[in-house]
Amino acid sequence: MNMTHYMELLADNQPWNLLIFMAIPVILAETMAITELYILFTRRLHGVVHQINRLAGIVVGLYFIGVIYYLTKNAVIPLTSTGQWRTFIDVVAVISYLVSGLPLIWIALQELGVVNRQLTQEAKLKVHAVCVALFLVFGHVAMIAGMTDPGLFGYEGASHGHAQTQEEMRQTIEAMKQHMSEQHGAPADTAAAPAPHSEAGQHKH
Repeated sequence: MNMTHYMELLADNQPWNLLIFMAIPVILAETMAITELYILFTRRLHGVVHQINRLAGIVVGLYFIGVIYYLTKNAVIPLTSTGQWRTFIDVVAVISYLVSGLPLIWIALQELGVVNRQLTQEAKLKVHAVCVALFLVFGHVAMIAGMTDPGLFGYEGASHGHAQTQEEMRQTIEAMKQHMSEQHGAPADTAAAPAPHSEAGQHKH
């Protein structure tokens, strides 16, 4: 089975890539989503839960700035310039993942007072909720597309090369067997050849 670059990114350099690009941002976003629901239901706009919500929003937003910069520089630009995308499903997976971080960056900017300064606290919470929903939508699109085999859409990469390698190995083994059978057959014929001379010698005697 072929893999998208999204899945390769998470599978390589275990467990660090999985932690950096999946576990940390998802844990922070889920923390924000859970505390968001608590605040919306209780209407407690102050206190420990609100502070956790605000801190998680700032951290995950700033974190994703670094993630988007890193992946754009080291994955998106090189793959695009060299034409190494593994069909459109590969593009959908990576781009959806990057786009999912934009709503979280907006939350961080809001909490830092860069945007939406004029909004009330309750209105800011609604912005939070919408941004978290967008993150979940794009994040799940990235996961589904990322786990899809690009070979379904015509990509012939590792698995195609693997199949060729297996075929070459099979042909090599068959050739070796044939060669060995020929080698073993030659001594037997040679050993059988002197027999008539021996019989001729006995008649002469």
